[in-house]
Amino acid sequence: MRPILAVDVDGVISLFGFDEAPLRSEARFELVDGMVHCISLRAGERLRRLGEHFELIWASGWEDKANYYLPTMLGIPELPHITFDGAARFGSAHWKLGPLEASCRGRALAWIDDNFDESCYAWARKRPEPTLLVPTNPVDGLQEAETEALIAWGQGLVAEAGERTP
Repeated sequence: MRPILAVDVDGVISLFGFDEAPLRSEARFELVDGMVHCISLRAGERLRRLGEHFELIWASGWEDKANYYLPTMLGIPELPHITFDGAARFGSAHWKLGPLEASCRGRALAWIDDNFDESCYAWARKRPEPTLLVPTNPVDGLQEAETEALIAWGQGLVAEAGERTP
């Protein structure tokens, strides 16, 4: 069974906080529910590659809206999403912990987000399953370095599982 990769949207795919707009070859501005978002064009290709190694799920306050907008923008399939029942709080990720645990219990999990706090890292250390938190800079979002690190981690889990199999 492939590990899960929980993918946040804001700060990972939807970039913000930059002084100068990214190059048009790197990102484009899109209207999402009446708000302008700067969508990373590179994120789609990187998510497609990650999908070869992980079961991708949305872990974003966008919830099901991620599937309404992002697959077409990024050239990716629709993904399952975690429901947070209105718990979203701007500026932190800790409100995602309970629903993430409930959705991913018993499975290896990588989580990419721009807003981890110490409670997220403490939660990851306590999980009995392999868990990797991958922070992003919201100005840059999902970059090649994070993509390669995630792929290497996922491949390491597969290799480790193969060594344990008689």
